[in-house]
Amino acid sequence: MGLFAADFAHLHGLNTIIFDSLNEVGGQPNWLYPFKQIADIPVFDSITGSDLIKKLHNNIKDKVTIQTNYSVEKVKKNTTGFKINDDYQAKTIIIATGVGSFKPKKFPLKSTPEINNRIHYYIQNPALFKNQTVGIFGGGDSALDWGVELSKYANIKLIHRRKEFRGLESSVRKLNTLDNVELLTPYLPKNMELKNDKLSIELREVGSNNLLTQNFDQIVVAYGFRSDNRLIKQWGIDLTPSHIKVDQEMKTNIDGIYAIGDAVNYPGRVPVIGLGFGEAQIAITAIMRQLFPEKTLTIHSTSI
Repeated sequence: MGLFAADFAHLHGLNTIIFDSLNEVGGQPNWLYPFKQIADIPVFDSITGSDLIKKLHNNIKDKVTIQTNYSVEKVKKNTTGFKINDDYQAKTIIIATGVGSFKPKKFPLKSTPEINNRIHYYIQNPALFKNQTVGIFGGGDSALDWGVELSKYANIKLIHRRKEFRGLESSVRKLNTLDNVELLTPYLPKNMELKNDKLSIELREVGSNNLLTQNFDQIVVAYGFRSDNRLIKQWGIDLTPSHIKVDQEMKTNIDGIYAIGDAVNYPGRVPVIGLGFGEAQIAITAIMRQLFPEKTLTIHSTSI
């Protein structure tokens, strides 16, 4: 949402800077589900998370300043707007942090640095797994999506603690049709060691003492992510309880600070990615009215 908000702000002539704590922009679509086909973006029948970010980034890369590897720790209100980390001055702020900072839930077995090199929580280049045996641990959409994508390059064993998967049934059906994919359910990882240049992982069948040992070149862990917006609360932003409270103009309780996308909640909000684009337009329009109350606004590019 931040990328589109910056583009819409530029359309209205606002000088804009994007801060991203990661080393590249894109947030959750780029890091958590780059291969997932997103079906609720207007204009596109479907588009992958990574392709969506590429298009949004290409729209602004020569128009907007982007500061990556930059964590906003402090926001202090002053007479001209806000001081950010004692480094930047801004008249207004839009928070588009999604669910906040996110960290993967770790694989629950003892490990070593050598083993850790074979455990993955993000995938940026599936081709690196070519001709390998890859274990995927998890049962949600991320695990299933990674299974489908990696099956183009590798032999896949998908391990889940239940017989039923939490992701889309269409993805499960797809995986069941592939000769190089094996679904192992219901199993939990019990022990792990590096043996003969393979990750040897002992699996325990849920509800019994049956054990099954499988060997992998690499594993992908899709147990979900822990996220929080607690840092934002330190700025004085009202949360309800973990989302940002906004009004109909996407304003927070602090005058001059707005919030959009999955970071916010209000009565009737539907948590789909497409909604955030409209929220960005609402916020930018409200900012224009706040900064230039005397100006007659051209609200949209198709005004006549």
